[in-house]
Amino acid sequence: MGARGLLVKVAPLAILLAIVAAGCGSSSDSSSGETTDTTAASSIKVAVVTDIGGLNDKGFNALAYKGLQEAKSTYGVSGRALISKSAADYVPNLSTAAKQGYDLVIAVGFLMGDSMATVAKQYPGTKFAIIDVNAAGLKGKPTNVRGIVFAEQEAGCLAGVAAATESKSGTISSVGGLKIPPVDAYIAGYQYCAKQLKPDIKTLNGYSQDFVAQDKCQELALNQIGQGSDVVFQVAGQCGLGAITAAGDKGVWGIGVDNDQAFLGPQVLTSAQKKVDVGVKDTIGLVVDDKYVGGVDGLFNTANDGVGYGKVSEKATNRDDLIATLDEWTKKLTDGDVKPPRTVTG
Repeated sequence: MGARGLLVKVAPLAILLAIVAAGCGSSSDSSSGETTDTTAASSIKVAVVTDIGGLNDKGFNALAYKGLQEAKSTYGVSGRALISKSAADYVPNLSTAAKQGYDLVIAVGFLMGDSMATVAKQYPGTKFAIIDVNAAGLKGKPTNVRGIVFAEQEAGCLAGVAAATESKSGTISSVGGLKIPPVDAYIAGYQYCAKQLKPDIKTLNGYSQDFVAQDKCQELALNQIGQGSDVVFQVAGQCGLGAITAAGDKGVWGIGVDNDQAFLGPQVLTSAQKKVDVGVKDTIGLVVDDKYVGGVDGLFNTANDGVGYGKVSEKATNRDDLIATLDEWTKKLTDGDVKPPRTVTG
C-alpha cells in the first residue's frame, strides 16, 4: 500500500479519536465563565441556603458561599445559593433545593434548625447539612442531616487574649446578635480567657436582638465605649459591622468575627475566625468521595485549624509579642490545657 493510501485510511480514525478525546476533557459554562471538570464528581449538585444576613454580610453567609465556590474549583461540583430574606424563606428554599434534585443541601445557621428538621423528614433521599446545629439535637433526629459545628469558644478565647493584652482602660466588651448557643460560645470564650490573662479586667456584654441592622449594633457599641470599653468584639453578623464602625469612629479597637475582617479598617485588632468555608468545602468533599454520613457532626476547632485568629493589626502594641502570645494560647487550646466554657455566666 502506498503512503497516500495509508493516510486516507488513518485520517478518519485520527479524527474519531480526536472527537472522543475532546468529549473526555472539560466543558465551559458560558453563563458563569467557569470551567467544570466532567468527571463523576461534576454530576454532584450542591445548594447553599443562606440565613437572613445574605451573601453581603462579609462574614458567616459569605464564607459558606466561598466554601461552595472552592468546592466547585476543587471537586468539579456545580451549585448555587438560595437567599433567605426572612425566616419565612427557610422551608421554601430548603424544599426547592430538594425538589430540584440537589445532592447536598446546606443550611447556613442555627436559626434554620427547625426548618431543616421539617424538610429533611419530607425528603429522606436527599443529603443535608446544617451549620451550627448538632445533628442529634434536631427534632426527630433525621439520619440524612450532618451537623457542621465549630468550637466558637476557642476562637472567642483568642479574641479575649488579644483584647486583654491590648486594652489600656481595663474594660473590654462584646456585642452579640441574638442570644443563641454559637453567639454565646464566642462571648463566653472571650470573657473567660481575657480574665485568665488579666483577672481584674472588666467585661461588658449586650445583645442587639438583630443580625442585620447595623445601627442597632453601632448604638450598643457606642454605649459600651461610653462606659470605658476600648476593645469591642462584634458577634452579630452584618449587624456587627456597625460595632466595628463605632470602634473606628471613637478611636478604639474592634475585633471581627467569623471571617478575617481586617479589611473593614485599621481599627480591627484581629478577628475570631470560624472557618465556615472550610466546613462547607470539607462536607461537600465527603459527598464527592462517597463518605458522607448523616446523623453525626463534623467538628472544626483549633486542632484541625477550623477556628483561630485573623490578621493582627500592624498598629498593635508589641505586635510580634501579641502574635507569639496568640500562638501560645492556640497551642494550649489544641492540647486541652485551656478549656473555655460555651455559656455566658454574666
